[in-house]
Amino acid sequence: MDSVTIIAMASIITAGICMGIGAIGPALGQGRAVQGALGSIAQQPDERNSLTRTLFVGLAMIESIAIYCFVISMILVFANPFWAYVIKKAGG
Repeated sequence: MDSVTIIAMASIITAGICMGIGAIGPALGQGRAVQGALGSIAQQPDERNSLTRTLFVGLAMIESIAIYCFVISMILVFANPFWAYVIKKAGG
């Protein structure tokens, strides 16, 4: 197995791990945020609008973590910074 194949395999495996962790963490965080917001709304229905607005801002912040992991995975698969170096070394 040559070095280009090893770099390709490492990139794909790392991208998969990044997406797996990047999906699990925000999913758990969003679940806890919604749980907390619904509990708070149930206790204080008059503050529903304020809690909902804060919940959506928090969900957007949590979702940005998942998007960041997705971007890193796409960079590893399609624009790996090590490709030019490995191709140059393998080619001569």
